[in-house]
Amino acid sequence: MRILLTGATSFTGLWFAQKLRAHGHEVVATLRGSRNSYEGPRGHRVRMLDESGVEWVECCSFGDERFLALLASEPLDVICHHAAQVGDYRSLDFDIAQALQANTLGARRVFELMAQRGIRAMVATGSVFEPGEGAGSDPGRAFSPYGLSKGLSWEVLRHWGTLSGVPLHKFIIANPFGPWEEPRFCAYLMRTWAAGGTATVATPSYVRDNIHVSLLADCYADFVARCTQQQGTQTRCAPAGYVESQGSFAQRFAKEISVRLNIAAPLELAMQAEFPEPFMRTNTDRVDAQRLGWNEAAAWDMLADYYGTTYLAAR
Repeated sequence: MRILLTGATSFTGLWFAQKLRAHGHEVVATLRGSRNSYEGPRGHRVRMLDESGVEWVECCSFGDERFLALLASEPLDVICHHAAQVGDYRSLDFDIAQALQANTLGARRVFELMAQRGIRAMVATGSVFEPGEGAGSDPGRAFSPYGLSKGLSWEVLRHWGTLSGVPLHKFIIANPFGPWEEPRFCAYLMRTWAAGGTATVATPSYVRDNIHVSLLADCYADFVARCTQQQGTQTRCAPAGYVESQGSFAQRFAKEISVRLNIAAPLELAMQAEFPEPFMRTNTDRVDAQRLGWNEAAAWDMLADYYGTTYLAAR
């Protein structure tokens, strides 16, 4: 298939694009700026995707004039809309309206062109932080303003997709971790241990869903392929990983990484007394890793190699 992918320079976007290419698909990826404007981790991801054979369309965002012209002229089978306004996704000041506008710009015209051109489906990326997604405590409410923006964006896409008759499918992401990740929880753990310190888990009681990004990407490529076989039916996929407390996940992470890198990985689990976020929020779909050909030990090996190069080599 020939797939148009937005958001390819994100952490998960990199893995999705590479996995789609590994499955034999042609991937055309949009860039909001020029290729030379990307620096740091995103610049590195651009170079990695160059090596994977991804085609780029520069200075192009979902729904803008260049994007619409691309739909009108390019032979495409599927649109994978993975890009989203993220910013400081934990902030209560996250601009919901601005994110909604960017995430759904020109959505009506996008779906009209998809119908005219015979593009088979759109796969939109959702978040377990959206209202109505996931399992756990109070899953009906948005986890955060960012989560609310994602939920509203989905409703807009679903509205225009339904009116156009173009199948729209949803892939929901929880908490991915792995090589080339964003500097969040797992990166903090590794940086601390590389410096010889003890990592503190401030919220060990929260129950979350952490998933290897390699497994998530396998699920994504499999889902995109299955979506093209549906006859107008909307489908969704919400792959779950390690569903456990953050304290338990940190201990699992420490055990797997320390034995592979032969380092100490001490942890301190704080006594959590405040719970401003939902106590539990996780994805719901069990993953058949064997069917996908995914190997858990190999995923931990790859992650340890990445950390060894990224953090321990610098030390």
